[in-house]
Amino acid sequence: MSVLRTTKLKLSQVSPHINPLWGRSSTPAIFEIAFCATLVILCPAFFLIPWSTVELFDGSIGKMLVGLGDMDGVYSILNSARASLPSVVDSMKVYGIWVVFQATLFIVLPGPIGYGDTTPAGNRLPYKINGLLSWFLTIGVFILGAMFSCWDADIVAKQWTGLMVAASAYGTVLTAVVYVKAHVAPSHPSDRKFSGSLFHDIFAGIELNPRFGDLDLKLFNIGRVGMTSWTIVQVKITTETILKNLSLAASQYRQFGYVCNSMIVVNILQNLYILDFFCQEDWYTRTIDIAHDHFGFYLAWGGAAWIPSIYTLQAQYLAHYPVNLSRITTLTILLLGVFGYWMFRASNVQRNVARRTAGNCVIWGKKPVVLTAHYTTSNGKTHTSLLLCSGFWGIARHFNYMGDLILSFAMCAPCGTRNVLPYAYFVQMTALLIHRSIRDEDRCSKKYGKDWELYKAQVPYALIPGIY
Repeated sequence: MSVLRTTKLKLSQVSPHINPLWGRSSTPAIFEIAFCATLVILCPAFFLIPWSTVELFDGSIGKMLVGLGDMDGVYSILNSARASLPSVVDSMKVYGIWVVFQATLFIVLPGPIGYGDTTPAGNRLPYKINGLLSWFLTIGVFILGAMFSCWDADIVAKQWTGLMVAASAYGTVLTAVVYVKAHVAPSHPSDRKFSGSLFHDIFAGIELNPRFGDLDLKLFNIGRVGMTSWTIVQVKITTETILKNLSLAASQYRQFGYVCNSMIVVNILQNLYILDFFCQEDWYTRTIDIAHDHFGFYLAWGGAAWIPSIYTLQAQYLAHYPVNLSRITTLTILLLGVFGYWMFRASNVQRNVARRTAGNCVIWGKKPVVLTAHYTTSNGKTHTSLLLCSGFWGIARHFNYMGDLILSFAMCAPCGTRNVLPYAYFVQMTALLIHRSIRDEDRCSKKYGKDWELYKAQVPYALIPGIY
């Protein structure tokens, strides 16, 4: 193993490590509080924007904005939403059955035990890794139910508005539950963070890993109800995303008599990423979503409502406005997406192998350069972690996000250039991953102190070589 010994930065030049506990900041700025309050208040109705744009304004954001400036346009949105209200009760029943079914699979299915990262308080929590089995069972039940006419294959498309109301309500109620739970019955009191702001605590969350018995709310809500995952990595996609894409493809076939090649490409790329997430569920428990973000509105409502609303926007769009691509365009986009996925997966594999073997491995034909970083938990114990400084991780400190962004763009590209709405996912992922890299830089600086400064000296770029 090659241990980094750099002369680019002297320890005397590094500011002291003033905060060895690397949890969320406890003193949010006033603009952060205002931003959190705005999102908590406005987001529960957000699904009306992409839905109304697709349904009422030809998928054009420009036409939707013009419509909002005209009372007739506002009335048309409200009238269309009101027309869907009679089905909301039935949709809530369907959604409730879905959540209970997923919770049951989460608890009862067998699986090996994996462990997350050590928390700021020194806890290392176990997770039963059964997401892949749950994924296969869910898809199997959905397909069999459609084959035997227990429900329509495009049930989600037919009940879309009602189901989104149910999802938004579930995410909002879950937010309230975990906020109260954090005060009266926390799972791990020493890993809580109070900001002193009501809206910031509601939005960002107080508990790090809230649980009800064997039900880990964070992994369950992100990975089974909503997204999982994409998000480093956020890139968080879920079983629900799969079902919705399949349902929208069925809707397109029923309406137009065929499924366009662009819809096929979108399904291939998204399902590839979803399958990878469940195959790598053990790895996901050590990502920023599970290991560092606290559980509040951001992950509760986001996993339940944001993911199925935004992450499936391409399939929603193509179900109404099919795009037929040339063979060369189809192949190019598909290969671009596969390349982005490979880059994302290969970079994460490099880091995992280096840590698992303590650097005694080969990356790009030679032993990796690593830095042994130290951090302290609130119980006074000192721990170590390896920071990889070669391979993809010698190019940028968050190089895996580049693969995410390439794949995100490839998922949107099949929708063509007629409207920008389907690219909202790519825009959101770009903003999310840049913001996430900034937050991760701050967290790692607090966690590793001087060791992180040495790492930055060895790998100077955070995300884009030569730029940032």
